[in-house]
Amino acid sequence: MTRFASIVSTGRYIPEIEVSNDDLRERFAHIPDFVDKMEEGSDIRTRFWAPEDWCASDIALPAARQALERAGRHPNEVDLVILGTDSPDYVTPATSVVLQHKLGAHNAGTFDVGCACASFPTGAAIGAGMIASNPALKTVLVVGVYNMHKLADPNDPMIFFYGDGAGAAILEPSDTPGFVSSAMRADGAYHRHWGIYSGATFEPATEESARAGRTAVRMLERYPPEINHEGWPKVVRALAKNGGFDVSEIDFTIFTQVRKPSIELVMEDLGLPMSKTHTVMEKWGYTGSACVPIALDDALEQGLISSGDLVAMVGSGVGYNQAGAAFRMP
Repeated sequence: MTRFASIVSTGRYIPEIEVSNDDLRERFAHIPDFVDKMEEGSDIRTRFWAPEDWCASDIALPAARQALERAGRHPNEVDLVILGTDSPDYVTPATSVVLQHKLGAHNAGTFDVGCACASFPTGAAIGAGMIASNPALKTVLVVGVYNMHKLADPNDPMIFFYGDGAGAAILEPSDTPGFVSSAMRADGAYHRHWGIYSGATFEPATEESARAGRTAVRMLERYPPEINHEGWPKVVRALAKNGGFDVSEIDFTIFTQVRKPSIELVMEDLGLPMSKTHTVMEKWGYTGSACVPIALDDALEQGLISSGDLVAMVGSGVGYNQAGAAFRMP
């Protein structure tokens, strides 16, 4: 029997500490109209941060528990944990193994996916492929988590974007799709535009690098908007080609939740109405590696996605990496 991976449940977690745009207007009052311009260009109106003594695995844990509860699964039934993030607990060990421990998923193997905000579609595609090829895998937990505000300089205006959160999905085998296709693209020429550039092997952290701010996340050069405006439609069209369907057959799309105007431009390019997508940045900010599963979970909760719908998810992250995964919902 051919095995397909099906998304049987999802979950999400948004922390409780709200940091509104009005809060940031006070913080950055010395930059005239900064927050107003950022709000207009992104539609981000607020964001939520975890307590300062929390790490990424603490944020991932409630989302993972919710997804498992909705699937009717105990942590001991999880065979594999795939966690995507670029705000990990540590450089090493992997955050997925910390989550496995906190979750009590004692029978699960784990690994991290580290392609920034493209991590969840990448992880979902990897998990689907492993389910298809390995009969021993029955329950795979895929999590995207973001705790970037903690790695930022609080006085860096780019903190406007960072909202903490986590989204999760349970993949299990099915005799019908399920997983349909994946697509990926990248351009490492942009790897010096936005990132954390001290604290690993390029430049181990030193007192000097910390004082200079190089151990914090920062934007060194602005990304051209066409990276997403042209790249996302390419990923969606590649998903369609690889999956043997037409773009017009897509019932719902989820994109990285960084700028609503970008999603509007891309939907127009694809010839799809805005009713076939969903945005959450206006109420939770940019949740990076977690934003695609968070938006998927919210869309499912609101009844915007129905059984049998063909859903295309596209994530886009610094580096840059872009990845998509198409699933037929059970």
